[in-house]
Formats: sequence, C-alpha cells, structure tokens
Amino acid sequence: MDLDYSQFLSMSHEVSLVVVLIVLLLADLLIKNKKAFQYLAIAAFALHTVAGFCYYTDMAGDAFAGMYVSRDAHPFVKNILNIGTLIVFFFSFEWNNNENKNGVGEFFFLTLSTLIGMYFMISAGDFLFFYIGLETASIPMAALVAMNKKCTEGAEAAAKYILTASFSSGVMLFGISLIYGVCGSLYFDEVQTAFTNITSLHIFALVCFIAGVGFKISLVPFHFWTADTYQGAPTGITAYLSVISKGAAVFAFMCILYKAFANEPDVWKSILWWLIVITITIGNLFAIRQKNLKRFLAFSSISQAGYIMLGVYAGYAEAKVGMSSTIYYILIYMFTNLAAFGIISSIENKTGKVGMDDYNGLYSTNPKLAFAMTLAMFSLGGIPPFAGFFSKFFIFAAVASTKVYGDYVLVFLALLNTIISLYYYLLVVKAMFINKSESPIETFKIDTMSRVALLVCVVAILVIGFISSIYMNIYNISDGFAN
Repeated sequence: MDLDYSQFLSMSHEVSLVVVLIVLLLADLLIKNKKAFQYLAIAAFALHTVAGFCYYTDMAGDAFAGMYVSRDAHPFVKNILNIGTLIVFFFSFEWNNNENKNGVGEFFFLTLSTLIGMYFMISAGDFLFFYIGLETASIPMAALVAMNKKCTEGAEAAAKYILTASFSSGVMLFGISLIYGVCGSLYFDEVQTAFTNITSLHIFALVCFIAGVGFKISLVPFHFWTADTYQGAPTGITAYLSVISKGAAVFAFMCILYKAFANEPDVWKSILWWLIVITITIGNLFAIRQKNLKRFLAFSSISQAGYIMLGVYAGYAEAKVGMSSTIYYILIYMFTNLAAFGIISSIENKTGKVGMDDYNGLYSTNPKLAFAMTLAMFSLGGIPPFAGFFSKFFIFAAVASTKVYGDYVLVFLALLNTIISLYYYLLVVKAMFINKSESPIETFKIDTMSRVALLVCVVAILVIGFISSIYMNIYNISDGFAN
C-alpha cells in the first residue's frame, strides 16, 4: 500500500519542529560563533512557536491508521509547551555562553528532541505510539541532566533519572502488554470498548500503567528521583523538567484515561483520589524542610503535580470540565514556576548561590528580582489576585461540581494543604524582605534575554487570571475533544 503523504499535514507541529532540528544540526556544523548560533536557534524556534498559533485550529484529524490523532486541544497544548520551551531557552542563554560553550548545539538538539517526543505522547492514538513518544522524550533528557560535565551532582542526577526511568518504563510496558492481552488491541478507542466486565487482571494492568506515568509526573510514591535530579541538573533543565515535561505527561495521561478507560472511570477514580492526597501532602511536608531552593521547588512541583491531577480526576464526571481546568492550571503553572526558576538561574549564574539563606536581604540589593520572586511564590501558593489563585479556583470548582461526598472531602484536604504550602512559600519571601544578612547577594543586572523572559512571566502572573477569554477558549476547544 502506498504511503499517503497528505497525512503529514495533520502533523504540522511535528513536521515544523523536525525542520527546525535539521536547520540547527547543519548550523551547528557551520557556525563557529556559539553566541550567534544561540540567536539563530532561538529565532528559529520562536518562528516555529508563532507558526503553531497560525494553523492549530485547522488540522483536526487522524493519521497513520489512527495511531496519530489531533483535535483542537492537542495543538493548543503543544503551543503552550512551545512557549514554555522558548522561555527556558531565554533563561539558559547566559549559562550556555559561560558554562556550556562546548555543548550549545547539543543543548538545543537534545531539548527539541525531547519536545518532539512530547508531541507524540500528546497526539498518540494508541499505547504503542504513546510509548514511543515517552521514550523519545525521556532518553535525551538524561543527557540534558548530565549536561554540566564539571558537576559531579549532574552525573549522579542523570544516573538516578535514567535508572528510575528505565524501571518505570518496564513497569508501564508490562501494564501495556497486559492491556493488550485482556483487550486484544492497543488502540484507545478499541480498548475503551473492550475494557468492560472488570477483573483483577484489568485492574492490575491499569495500576502498572499509572505507576509508569506517575514517574513522569512525579506523583508520590514514584517521586524519589525528583529532588536529586532537580538539584543536580542545570537550572534551565530543571525548569524544563518541572514544567514542560510534566505538562506533556499530564495531558497525555488525561487523554488516555478519558479515551481508553472512559467506560470504567470508577476504577481509576479511586486510585487517583489516594494518589492526589498523598502527593500533595508529602510534597508539602518535605518542602518545608528544604534549604536548597532547587530541592525546595522540586518538592513544590511534586505538590503542584497533585493539584494538577485534581483536574484530571474531575474529568471522570465530565471530561470537558476536567480537561479545561487542567490545561488552564498547566498554563498558569508554567509561567509561575518558570519565573521562580529563572530568578534562581540568574542568581546562580552570577554568584553560584542556591541556598535559601543566601537570599537573606535580597530585597536590599536586588529589589526587582525580590519582587518578581515574591509574585511567583504568591502565585504558586494561590494567593489572590495573582494567576495561581484563579487556576486553583477553577480546579477546585471542577472537583466540587461533581457533587459527590468523597470529592468534597478531596477538595477540603487540598485546601488544608494549600495553607501548608503558603507557609513554606512565605519562607522565601521572609528571607528576601525580613531576614538580615551581613553579606547579601551583591547588586547585579541579569542578561537581556533573561530579563525579557522574566518580564513575560511576571506580566502573565499579574494579568492572565483576569482575562476570562483564555479560560473560555480552553473550555471551547475541550468540548471538541470530549465529544
């Protein structure tokens, strides 16, 4: 049978990114000035990002016998990931110039390779294509974590990441094989039809699959790699792991639950209920103890993963509500967390300091950075009127809208944990504004690229929650997916 090349038209994001990868691969061979190469790489990816918004509503359809699917929500999420990746590139500009001069080309190529794997995960129409995307996203990530060859912590972090990833991948693959055994197919639509008359084997297969995805999202108890990997990796890569990788995995996981296991939501609903509670609680309790800010944000991101999964959980009653609240939360979390990591990265590049005590008195020497970090902490904590408040409001409302007693309990426990999270987020604010230091971080100016990226994040934190059309647009495109 001849290959119908017109199918690639529905893969516009993937084809565009492959073109960017080829251009950068050739440019890395020809351009000796690595700073000029960085400008070219960022400009090429920015063009790819802008192009994604030009055609994302016109490419709904399936390709390659249903292995690849695209609805309005899929390219929208890819566009969100593109924006986040572009911000990471901006924040990593100075680090690449100073610490990673010999690996600039590898940094961009490996990062975009993981991104195309995330595209595959998001648009997967069956478990095989999803697994291919997962591995494409995971394997280059280990090399990125170990990118800083002078740092022994980086090598340790990469080893922990790849070993844990291999084990979780094996568990997931075993679960997928069981799903194929009990359903006779790997296509989500066919699994949905066959996933009835639940037996213990069905449940065990689903548990194995959730465990594999739980590693990628950093859900407790699959989170043990997170803190060490976040601490040892270059800060830009840590930001990428905490936001882009997590966001892609959550959306792909949500699509699979709403498609393949839509007929038996009570099975995965109970599992997610307990995973959410322990993830939020453990993440918060361990975050309080941290003095290294990268480990601090690692446990914060574990807790945030639990909050994000609240939206996925809400979709058992109505997929449209669950999907829209989850995507909206990921969008706001992206700007907020990247702002925090961007500030940490800028200070680390200038001073090498990443401890919370090092931030004592930061407001006296760098008031703008202290103000931006405060906004990020307030937004992560869900304090109004910042964007994080609106994301938490919609996700809590989505769960409460089910009007089920157990879901009210879940919302109540999440709200209690929000109070705990406010405490440790305010510890950072206290260090910057109240704690005194005889030798605070000296006054310095961040590079222009980081300044632009930080400005974008701060503006988003301040205004995005008040632009109701953003949520309504997400809600409307989720309608096409849910139906």
